[in-house]
Amino acid sequence: MNERSGERRNEAGNLSEGAGLDPELRERLGRSLKELSDVKFALDEASIVAATDRKGVIQYVNDKFCEISGYTREELLGQDHRIVNSGYHGKAFMRELWRTIASGRVWRGEIRNRAKDGRAYWVDTTIVPFVDGEGIPYQYLAIRHEVTRLKETEAQLQAMMAQLMQVQEEERRRISRDLHDGIGQSLFSLKIAIDRLLADGGHEHLRGLGSEVSRLMADVRGLAWELRPSVLDDLGVVPALRTYIEHYERHYGIRVRFDCDVRRRPDLLAETTLYRVVQEALTNVGKYAGVAEATVRVRDLGACIEAVVEDQGAGFRREEAGRGVGLFSMEERARAVSGELAVRSEPGRGTTVTLKVPVGERREGATGTDRAL
Repeated sequence: MNERSGERRNEAGNLSEGAGLDPELRERLGRSLKELSDVKFALDEASIVAATDRKGVIQYVNDKFCEISGYTREELLGQDHRIVNSGYHGKAFMRELWRTIASGRVWRGEIRNRAKDGRAYWVDTTIVPFVDGEGIPYQYLAIRHEVTRLKETEAQLQAMMAQLMQVQEEERRRISRDLHDGIGQSLFSLKIAIDRLLADGGHEHLRGLGSEVSRLMADVRGLAWELRPSVLDDLGVVPALRTYIEHYERHYGIRVRFDCDVRRRPDLLAETTLYRVVQEALTNVGKYAGVAEATVRVRDLGACIEAVVEDQGAGFRREEAGRGVGLFSMEERARAVSGELAVRSEPGRGTTVTLKVPVGERREGATGTDRAL
């Protein structure tokens, strides 16, 4: 048995020696204290543990907390968790955390902290409030597990996914340009030659050939547009969406109310994300909603641009719909630009897709509410 195990046994044995206690009661008390000591030992061995008072002042930390943070126990006790705050999480995140635990509810989530040497680390965190007889928290116990490698792997995968989507967009742009400038121009030249032959009294069957070439040119233009509209690169996301909606209304027969107050152009990746998510959401409306009308709203909210696609159609249950390719694509595009995607739907009451894309986003520094566990 190691030294710490011996300490646990001695502590439990000493605490159970109560003069004047009934032997059976003393034995039961000893067993209970031994079980509690074992639980504490197991928790300390497996997890990063800290306890604070109701104001967030640290009252207890275990060895693993000291090890991962780089601070000694003496440096941590009496402080609050701003000592390891990385400044990564915004004020809204911290307010929600404190609102949850102050109401006596358990909070679970992932937090990025900063060690004494400046190293950032991630911890999967559960904060349990201890409440008094009136339900008011008097102490908080935070149990954590380090997930830094997992978060780094996730970040690498997201970066790879963003790079892949960017490569796809570049390839779409190249093929679209080739179709428009190469094949399209060749077909246009052929059409002019056919028209000239017809004007010079050429055979009547050339007239039918000219019509076929015209239809082929229209198909090529449509294919180039589907791959990547040149107006998106040349003029920006708002004109691109207006043009797309015109094509969409003709194709699906669904009227789209487009409301937009954006007057600036975000970066190309943000514009592409906004365009593709709206495109995918409207395509789903056309295929599944069974409506005659939909709404697209694009708003400039200062720190971000918000796009909302809404219909009052068939709707669906998220848990039954799973994660199709379309939804996966929208979520990955949003993640690639640090955006937020929310899909709200209910059978018979329609679907709302909301995308928020940050523009010139700045991280907020540590504040008084950032003392969180």
